[in-house]
Amino acid sequence: MQPYSTQFLQEDDFLEVITALKNPLLTQGNVTLEFEKALSKFCNAKYALVFNSATSALYAAYNALNLENSEVITTPLSFVATTNMLLQNHATPVFCDIKQDGNINPEKIIPLITKKTKAIVSVDYGGKSVDIDSIKAICKDYNLSFISDSSHAIGSEYKNQKVGGLADATIFSFHPVKPMTTLEGGALLTNSKAIYEKAKLVRSHGVMKKNLWHYDVICNGFNFRMNEVQAALGISQLKKLPHFIQVRENIAKFYDSFFANNPYFTTIHQNNPYISSNHLYTILLNPTLQPKKEEVFQLFQENGLGVQVHYKPIYHFSYYKNLFGNISLPQTEAFYNATLSIPCHHKLELHQAEKIAQKILYLFSKI
Repeated sequence: MQPYSTQFLQEDDFLEVITALKNPLLTQGNVTLEFEKALSKFCNAKYALVFNSATSALYAAYNALNLENSEVITTPLSFVATTNMLLQNHATPVFCDIKQDGNINPEKIIPLITKKTKAIVSVDYGGKSVDIDSIKAICKDYNLSFISDSSHAIGSEYKNQKVGGLADATIFSFHPVKPMTTLEGGALLTNSKAIYEKAKLVRSHGVMKKNLWHYDVICNGFNFRMNEVQAALGISQLKKLPHFIQVRENIAKFYDSFFANNPYFTTIHQNNPYISSNHLYTILLNPTLQPKKEEVFQLFQENGLGVQVHYKPIYHFSYYKNLFGNISLPQTEAFYNATLSIPCHHKLELHQAEKIAQKILYLFSKI
């Protein structure tokens, strides 16, 4: 089975992990701090905090921005952590429709703003940055916070600037299917000292250390910390991230060319003006094939292609239906009906991608 994405670990990664395991501190040591410094420098952000997951980082960001009892405009095309953590912070997600590339549509945001709106949460779908300038302009005009769920987008760029220091708070995921991994793990990046300090408290029980054995508890909090072994792996992977992204880009460009003008589906990667992490390579089924999407999915799986659907709209899930009733956004529905993610990752070689592409067109010819 060739997965749509997977980790790529090498001997230098293993050596860094072994070294970390030999350190006297396996958690709350200097390696975590070194990883945070490396992330800040890489993304040109003032502050970075690493977490045990992107979900924890999302929770901490929302909490640090005091979103309780507010409305937050966001996309329905994401993994549920984006909105689940809003609900955990007693904020109400308000779903905004998307553009044809899977990202939130800034033109649809303003009609959704009310007196209770406090923030916009975007998602960089597949690694392609959202239209940051448009969202920041809206936030400035309406005094809103801008949180970028960039879980897909470590290493991506917007107008020659690295994603990470462009929103009030940016979240990355280091899950194994992402462009780099710390096993599980995530990060929050920000240029705001206030957000940094509050999120840091939330990450570790609300504890503020003093001298000797003394400490105080300033607020409620959790154990959302990343350990030293994960951080060591993160440092090693971050050094190789530009190469990983180049490999993904080469595969994506090959697919763009190979699949051009085929009769079964369209692609969206070639329309990206900026560097993308290419966490996902998405194809969009033509209307005649969309009713057969389950058949296509099953056929590909049976033939060793680990395709996936990213994503079922969040408002389709029973939990959200019970909270908000039936919702249907036209472009989100159209995208969901058409989308499939095919294998594209930095463990693939181009000759393997060519065989995958050939198999994909062959299988479509049999449907």
